[in-house]
Amino acid sequence: MQYSFVTALSEKTTSPLLSRSFFQLAVISVVTGVSMAFALPFGSLFLTSEVKVTPFQLGFFLLASPIASVVASTVMGKLSDGRVQRRYMLVAGGVAGAVGYSLFAVSRDYWFLLGTSVLFIAITSSLLPQLFAYGRAVSQGPSMVVSVLRTLLSVAWVAGPPVAALLVSEVGWVGLFASTAALQLGVAVIAWFLPVPVEASQEKGAQEEVVEQGAPAGPSRGRISVVSVAFTFLQGSVALAVSGLPLFITTNLEGTAGDAGLVMGLCAALEIPMMLWFGALANRKSLHMLVVVGAAISLGYHGLMLVTDAVWQVMAAQLLHATVISLVMGVGINYFQSLDPGRPGHTTTMFSNTQIVGTMIAGPLLGVAQGIGFRWVYGFTLTMCVIGLVLLLVAGRMKK
Repeated sequence: MQYSFVTALSEKTTSPLLSRSFFQLAVISVVTGVSMAFALPFGSLFLTSEVKVTPFQLGFFLLASPIASVVASTVMGKLSDGRVQRRYMLVAGGVAGAVGYSLFAVSRDYWFLLGTSVLFIAITSSLLPQLFAYGRAVSQGPSMVVSVLRTLLSVAWVAGPPVAALLVSEVGWVGLFASTAALQLGVAVIAWFLPVPVEASQEKGAQEEVVEQGAPAGPSRGRISVVSVAFTFLQGSVALAVSGLPLFITTNLEGTAGDAGLVMGLCAALEIPMMLWFGALANRKSLHMLVVVGAAISLGYHGLMLVTDAVWQVMAAQLLHATVISLVMGVGINYFQSLDPGRPGHTTTMFSNTQIVGTMIAGPLLGVAQGIGFRWVYGFTLTMCVIGLVLLLVAGRMKK
């Protein structure tokens, strides 16, 4: 109690960005981001080259794993908004990741790896929503805390994949997954020493008191549902656009894989300052307005991609795409949390789940584009963004 009181007192008198809690969360964000950047981009390659899976087995694995992640994240989100301390959720996610990726390092049995993925790796997927939910509790509302944590995650992804590729070439898959497991264990250790935000506990108690008195708590379920569907389409469009970009550049524009890497690297570099700027802007502007602007700009980006005929035009368009990602996937976290401030774990998990489901939708659409032409990727994404924007406008007119 003494440690929590001292921590709370210091955080009330200084910016949340200068608190010890934020420093710990920042380290967790970077370590989690690096561990994800190690394992996720190379999962399909590992299964096909090392485990020798069939196309059906690969497809089933890539379908079952995200479904399990949605279920696990949802359960963990509800627990964290109850009486289970959120830092314990972070510890559980880190421990599950350490166990899961350790098993990936030593096993080459398909069904054993599938079981590991839908159990341990699925629990690990709760790390990011719980991290951002804890950041919300520390900052007590929309602030730079969540935006900076999201930016650090992007920075980790810039460095993670090249280092992972080096690990695979030098020490093989065992070294890659063992390193990932060690990073996940580090997350668990750091999370164990996180303090309990006293303000968050008081807010939770106040919410329980309101419910006991019979007063309405939380926003309209219909509005949250509409926003969730909107973000599923918007985040799915980002996933499809990014997945199809290398194929579009190399096939339709006759560019090289290096050109594709340069384009994606440029977009990632532009995202970093934009996320910080829009995070600061979120303190003064309507969060709903900002995400609507992001959805509107997405129409411009995907519309331009439909008519581009040179790599330099794609590079120039990345300024728009970085803006979209910063608003939809950066400010979007704060937006979801603002829909139900008393349950940051639940709302942040909902945001995370829209990204997972959107990615699941993007996969089959990329397969369709392979048969009819990769420029159709941006026809699909433009349609998805139109649907997402319309739904956001509808949500804005619904009662809160």
